Amino acid sequence: MTTGDLEDLLGEWLPYQRWFAGKDQENLAPRVVSQRHLATGDPGLLHVLVATGTSAAQRTYQVLLGVRDTLPGQLEHARLGHVDGLGTVYDAVHDHELMRALIDWVAADATVEGISFRSEPGATLDPEATSRVLGAEQSNTSVVFGDQTILKLFRIIVPGTNPDLEVTRALTEASNAHVAALHGWFEADVAGTPTTLGILQQFLRSGSDGWALALTSVRDLFAEGDLHAEEVGGDFAAESERLGMATADVHETLARTLETKLADPATLAEMARQMQDRLVAATAVVPALEAHSDAISATFDAFARRRDPLRLQRVHGDYHLGQAMRTDTGWVLLDFEGEPGAPVAKRAELSTPIRDVAGMLRSFDYASRYLLADHEPDPQLGYRAVEWSDRNRDAFCLGYAKVAGQDPRDDAIALRAFELDKAVYEVVYDARNRPSWVGIPLGSIERLLAA
Repeated sequence: MTTGDLEDLLGEWLPYQRWFAGKDQENLAPRVVSQRHLATGDPGLLHVLVATGTSAAQRTYQVLLGVRDTLPGQLEHARLGHVDGLGTVYDAVHDHELMRALIDWVAADATVEGISFRSEPGATLDPEATSRVLGAEQSNTSVVFGDQTILKLFRIIVPGTNPDLEVTRALTEASNAHVAALHGWFEADVAGTPTTLGILQQFLRSGSDGWALALTSVRDLFAEGDLHAEEVGGDFAAESERLGMATADVHETLARTLETKLADPATLAEMARQMQDRLVAATAVVPALEAHSDAISATFDAFARRRDPLRLQRVHGDYHLGQAMRTDTGWVLLDFEGEPGAPVAKRAELSTPIRDVAGMLRSFDYASRYLLADHEPDPQLGYRAVEWSDRNRDAFCLGYAKVAGQDPRDDAIALRAFELDKAVYEVVYDARNRPSWVGIPLGSIERLLAA
């Protein structure tokens, strides 16, 4: 076998994977930068790190490849192709036998070919559990084992300890009820740095996605033309309040168990400068922002001049309704890894809990208007959307205040600055990916500035 043969197969296969972020690259030219034979025989297991892109914009991806002499029919859909001297190569996450080997190594705290597999004390792992791949992941791959454990295999590999492991471990060891408990992880040296490759957590088999629940509530409201949000059977406000309480409880635990500090004037100025830079860049992409740029900039300036203490700590960093699940026992927060591909140090930076609050408030606004985005304007439904958003935003903040002891709306300057910063990001994202939606964040900016 030559490395080139494997690289050719990966070059044909990678662009069709949901988690691959380089689909727009004209010259893919994948390069195998690390190759470990974790298991030999039939089946065999290869752990591969493959780099794509130029040196200025390079990403490194993690791939688990199975190797068999003859591929069973149930694995035919996972085939990459044949490599002389190796055998038939396929995507190993679909192979129950090879996934069971990963569980065995984690349970045994084994080290295999330089990859360290570790279990969290007290975690129960079932090596006989059947595995299945979840199909909804965008940037990672999730494999469920039975009904107890889920493996998140990080696809974009950035050197360092992934914040998802660090934060989830802190919340697990503090017995916080609003996190899927850590069961284990595995890591290896990448570019001279211990680097997280995957984590195993409690599988929330009874969980319902927060975004889906919110959309059901909005749909119920739109179907009842003569009822207000609080009168509809699918009113979501009570859940929003409980979600606010869960969010505050997680923030409190993180502040108690991990690093915190107070922001000095230089830190506030730097945070505001970054907001201003994002605004300038966004206005160049979406000229419609120009009409609001002065008012938005003034809000960022006011944030930089604030004199009240601002506590900085570890936060979620990418918080929205899709990052929370409603289970039989309450709300659980998910995915503390931040932006995949960003430097680990950047994702682990301390920030204010208000950033997470702002992210969730923006998510309520999106949920209220998602069903209207591709339709002709309807003033009646538009009014109901605002009513639903306001009601659930209020409920979330009230719930947060019950646990935190302070309503996040009391820090109006910071909350408005972070909401506007998030909305500016959304304008650019929608303009590039779903232009018919760009009116959602633009309308939100108008309402925030008018408040």
